[in-house]
Amino acid sequence: QSQLVESGGGLVQPGGSLRLSCAASGFTLDDYAIGWFRQAPGKEREGVSSISYYDDSTNYADSVKGRFTISRDNPKNTVYLQMNSLKPEDTAVYYCATNPGGKASLLEAVYDHWGQGTQVTVSS
Repeated sequence: QSQLVESGGGLVQPGGSLRLSCAASGFTLDDYAIGWFRQAPGKEREGVSSISYYDDSTNYADSVKGRFTISRDNPKNTVYLQMNSLKPEDTAVYYCATNPGGKASLLEAVYDHWGQGTQVTVSS
């Protein structure tokens, strides 16, 4: 059975860092573009970052540029989201998802397989 599992969330103080992991079982992440999304309480889910299948090009939401970094570890079949200089407004459930189209995109509609999410809380 194909699964995506996010991990690495938790409680962190403002200015702190977390590294989220998106691990796949039953299929190879390197065959897809991967996106990270987040949903804060009372808000719609939004795209945070993505990495392409073709050339590992990346893109980021303006709100996280310069603070978050997406990367792949193909031998581990895992995609990471390194989050630095965290702010209270980064508090959300973070999801990873696969895009069979292959291009990096922050459009939710192009993603077809989602994990269950991991909670990130930024608070003092």
